[in-house]
Amino acid sequence: MAYRSLDEITVEQIKATGIPSSEAERLHGELTAIIRKQGSSGPGAWRSISRGLLKPNLPFAFHQMMYYGCYKDFESATPPAWMPELEDAVLTNIGQVLERHGKVILGSKYKDPISNFSDFQEFSVSNPEVYWNLVFEEMQISFYVPPAQIVREHTSYPGGQWLPGASINVAANCLQVNDKKGPDDVVLIWKDEECDSLPVHSMTLKELQAEVWLVAHAIDALGLVKGSSIAIDMPMTVTAVIIYLAIVLAGYVVVSIADSFAPTEISTRLILSEAQAIFTQDCIVRAKKVLPLYRKVIDAHAPLAIVIATSGSIITSLRAGDMSWHDFLGKVEHCKDNVYSAVKKPIDAFSNILFSSGTTGEPKAIPWTHATPLKAAADAWSHMDIRKGDVVAWPTNLGWMMGPWLVYASLLNGSAMALYNGSPLGLGFAKFVQDAKVTMLGVVPSIVRAWKNTNCTADLDWSTVRCFSSSGEASSVDEYLWLMGRAHYRPVIEYCGGTEIGGGFASGSLLQPQALAAFSTAAMGCSLFILGSNGIPLPQNTPAIGELALFPKMFGASTTLLNADHYAVYFEGMPLWKETQLRRHGDEFERTTDGYYRAHGRADDTMNLGGIKVSSVEIERICNGVDEEILETAAIGVPPAGGGPEQLFVAVVFKVDNSSEENLDRLKVSFNSALQKKLNPLFKVSVVVAVPALPRTASNKVMRRVLRQQFLSTFVKNDHSLYFLGNKVLERKSVDIIMFFAIGYLMLGSPFDRSVCLVRDKHIDAVQKYLFMI
Repeated sequence: MAYRSLDEITVEQIKATGIPSSEAERLHGELTAIIRKQGSSGPGAWRSISRGLLKPNLPFAFHQMMYYGCYKDFESATPPAWMPELEDAVLTNIGQVLERHGKVILGSKYKDPISNFSDFQEFSVSNPEVYWNLVFEEMQISFYVPPAQIVREHTSYPGGQWLPGASINVAANCLQVNDKKGPDDVVLIWKDEECDSLPVHSMTLKELQAEVWLVAHAIDALGLVKGSSIAIDMPMTVTAVIIYLAIVLAGYVVVSIADSFAPTEISTRLILSEAQAIFTQDCIVRAKKVLPLYRKVIDAHAPLAIVIATSGSIITSLRAGDMSWHDFLGKVEHCKDNVYSAVKKPIDAFSNILFSSGTTGEPKAIPWTHATPLKAAADAWSHMDIRKGDVVAWPTNLGWMMGPWLVYASLLNGSAMALYNGSPLGLGFAKFVQDAKVTMLGVVPSIVRAWKNTNCTADLDWSTVRCFSSSGEASSVDEYLWLMGRAHYRPVIEYCGGTEIGGGFASGSLLQPQALAAFSTAAMGCSLFILGSNGIPLPQNTPAIGELALFPKMFGASTTLLNADHYAVYFEGMPLWKETQLRRHGDEFERTTDGYYRAHGRADDTMNLGGIKVSSVEIERICNGVDEEILETAAIGVPPAGGGPEQLFVAVVFKVDNSSEENLDRLKVSFNSALQKKLNPLFKVSVVVAVPALPRTASNKVMRRVLRQQFLSTFVKNDHSLYFLGNKVLERKSVDIIMFFAIGYLMLGSPFDRSVCLVRDKHIDAVQKYLFMI
């Protein structure tokens, strides 16, 4: 839609968004006053409009009219959607540190937290000793033995050895009483989906301590060797969090398994981690549907299982050797009021084993040490400004890094964790945000999209939200404009990192203007590099686009993998910067002309589907076995137009051509069924196309990047698009086969004697681009 400049907008146009006449006249009058004072475009005008004129109950079409009108003639490609105020900035965690220590740290150039935030970020990289000592002091982290120093050079650690000689128990830090949290402070708030009409439940620190201590005693009663791995495969409930903390407190290692995994994926993770036991539920109830969980654990040939009854009843039908939660706790009933003495662990001892998909078909087993959670919590402290009295919600699961991240980000910073046991997509969760008085709401774009499409937040009060944060998928400008509007234009802190980082490397900040779907800064303690086409780092702080690399001296980053060569995966073949070898990440990143960063997806053959990283090889392995007519497949993640999570495209090469529409439609159904059964029920194939052959390198490797670029340049991701072939208008579905056969022939160097032109919005004369012109 073409939007008008603010000074061209009329009352009638405001009414056309669905606003009554009298209200439209009032809004137009207020808009006119803002234009007289701030002008008709730019950040100043938007600040006044977003904070004074726009309200959550106004139609989103009006919000769009104001935002796009305000920035219609603005030169920046990443205009700010939120700007900090100095009186708020000085109250943030970093703001308070800078107000106390800014002149000592930064010298005479220190002015205020907003003006000098970037200087402080650079200081956090160049002076890790000072920065991390400050952060640990602010977060009140307790060591049994303090580190000899923050970081020292070590030949075995390309990024340095962090906190050498220290001993700690990070779960004990979560449970300790200090200035950030007292025994009677609420640390957990929750509600179950089936009980939406009831008030939220809460738990104090003193109550949480007692629950965790009891479970820790019960785990010891299992007789496992200290340091053994114990898996959790269940939704992120209060019970799951208690179990998680108890495992770490007692000196064991959590194995994180997502409750959506199929038995084969559960089995793979149990084997890689050598798990000795597993905590699970009998089933999961979502929207009155009962989904089996314990059955999948049995089919995965799991070791000893401790099974929690979802309904609260006692489970009677168990596999030989397994036990119910009731019996598990019953063994230590006599310890109910006994304090559990946390097991002291070396800082580099494992606390959690998580999994991130590699490019070999087997997930990478990534250990978190007792230091890694400190990185997660420090990111929350510095970038989301989580602090005492906050309520933090982020729909996630302990099987993914944001589950443990949420535990540590909230409890180590003295805030309460808000958990909703149910689907986050509808009114139930939206109302929970209101009732729990959430102050920091974490999201992934697909959840926001569901809220926007159903308008389930209508008539709810999200005014307690101080900021949002988003991770896991590429976000969309429009959807996040809508999200900000639900909470009177509080900022969205974009957050990008990885399991192997222990948190983020690119983020936003409450001390910087925030643009939609963009990162405003490298994370504290991190330095980013964009590689040129020759693989050499481009000058920092200049506009560029290319593969992202990281300066390796990052606190919390992984140093080992259980099933792969860590150096080969992250460092081998990477360029030097000032005699230091950079660390591979693999995303394609852009630094814009005005200093923001945008993520453009994976630069290698790993894609991101619904916030879950998965390799092409894993998907192809399953798709290749679906039908004996298939010679080979290639799976590619393709971002939709306008941003958002990647869509899964599967290119198929048949043994004998059978590329009819009916056959491709049948294959799409079969691919989805197989992927959801064998890999993950959240995965979905968007498009299946036939090609004569896959493009390959001289060494016979499939060039998926070439396919991705061809898909991006030829497939129009617009449901209203038509295609024009010769003199015939074709619906999108009919032309897919033609287009992708053309791609295949072009890759093979064969001529294709047709012109295919793109026609948008059903106007044949509005040809924007020739897809092929031979």
